[in-house]
Amino acid sequence: MTTLFDLPPEDLIEAVADEIGDDLEAPAWIEYAKTGHGRELPPEQADFWARRAASLLRKVAIDGPVGVERLRTHYGDVTNGSTRYRVRPEQRTDGSGNIVRTALQQLEEAGYIQTREGRGRTVTGEGRALLDDTAEQLIEDLDRPELERYA
Repeated sequence: MTTLFDLPPEDLIEAVADEIGDDLEAPAWIEYAKTGHGRELPPEQADFWARRAASLLRKVAIDGPVGVERLRTHYGDVTNGSTRYRVRPEQRTDGSGNIVRTALQQLEEAGYIQTREGRGRTVTGEGRALLDDTAEQLIEDLDRPELERYA
């Protein structure tokens, strides 16, 4: 049986984003919001919201129970701040908590994630089935030599 661990993350996230794109609706403010305070511009991808939600679903399935703070750290950025001082050490900035929180709430309303009392969020059986079924379907559809061992 194929699971979410058997595929490269970018292939699985893209396929899951196509699956859940109809269940989730991007908020109106997403075209103006940055993905973190270390960024200058909002994301340019047309399907950014579905991709971020699919990535969050995968991340919660792997690391769960997990909270917003740990996910903000994961989706953060390494920046050097000003480009004037080139010898300054890199600093880490967190990602946008509003994007992570809103996407998790939408995934929870869709039934893919559940909140555990004081422990963070975990994936439900329906969410795990979506990830595993999508991975199995993707293995069958892909014609890549490195994935033949899972078929």
